[in-house]
Amino acid sequence: MEDKKGSGQISIELNDEVAQGIYSNLAVITHSSGEFVIDFVRIMPGIPKAPVKSRIILTPEHAKRLASALEDNIAKYESVHGTIKEVKGSGPVMPSSFGGPTAQA
Repeated sequence: MEDKKGSGQISIELNDEVAQGIYSNLAVITHSSGEFVIDFVRIMPGIPKAPVKSRIILTPEHAKRLASALEDNIAKYESVHGTIKEVKGSGPVMPSSFGGPTAQA
């Protein structure tokens, strides 16, 4: 990233490898007093191991901004495409001892 002189804008660079993205169908979120850790996992049917594909570490302030940005973008998506249906109970069950306070998304 590079700050443009005096403009207050940031030039964000996206290389080809990162632009391909990584598919994840589970997010495991843990936190401490100073950071939130989001592990993006890909679970495949019939495979007992689920690898963490990416880990993002955020300050609490950035985690709150991310949550707000997601809420805003979901509202915009739903205004165009309709309500996103949640299927309750269809996700994987994680052990309660999996590294501290955990939420799934």
